Amino acid sequence: MRILLLGGTTEASRMARALAEAGLPAVFSYAGRTAAPVAQPLPLRVGGFGGTEGLAAYIREEGITHVIDATHPFAAQMSRNAVEACAATGTALVALERAPWVARPGDRWIRVPSIEAAAEALPEAPARVFLAIGRLHLAAFAGRAQHHYLLRLVDPPDALPLPRAEAIVARGPFTLAEDLELLRRHEIQWIVAKNAGGEGARAKLDAARELGLPVVLIDRPAIPPRPRVETPEAVLGWLAHPADLGV
Repeated sequence: MRILLLGGTTEASRMARALAEAGLPAVFSYAGRTAAPVAQPLPLRVGGFGGTEGLAAYIREEGITHVIDATHPFAAQMSRNAVEACAATGTALVALERAPWVARPGDRWIRVPSIEAAAEALPEAPARVFLAIGRLHLAAFAGRAQHHYLLRLVDPPDALPLPRAEAIVARGPFTLAEDLELLRRHEIQWIVAKNAGGEGARAKLDAARELGLPVVLIDRPAIPPRPRVETPEAVLGWLAHPADLGV
């Protein structure tokens, strides 16, 4: 057995610890988009693979027998590549993926299918917007320059494609009290977020509910069907008995 863990999430870090504690041979792969990634108890690989063919070549060259896709739910291209590369090489694949958020009473969610649709969903009148989508897709909001945007990023940005924007550098998880204080201090009127799921980033949605703020929530991208679990313990069970998930 030799495991490739595609990481970058809190779940991936927990999975890495579980694999290390179980003494299973594995390598942790980061995409390399974060300047200071969290240290891991496994051998580390940083950078892309070069698409589906590059990932398939890596799987063959390294003798990978199992792939655990614990990337972000919005890292759709990497997940699609993993599905195709594992199918091409006959490698077992499982996704460790957090459940999406579900609306609760009092939530004022506007569900949209894409980043571009989220920008269009914002009001025409100038507003103060907490843009909680990371740094890769900010340009989609450049056409909505009447708004003032608050960003919370893991790494300091080199430049922002938005004329009226302020960035805070911080790494989650965040508490409800912290996000309530953030939204109040910056007088936020709207929130834009991806439906990432999990508990570490949910506080902003709970804070929005408490303050009665509208949230433009971007639905997850489509990914081909693959075995999926929600906990590292379930992944360990899959490694021992892959047939339990229909593999």
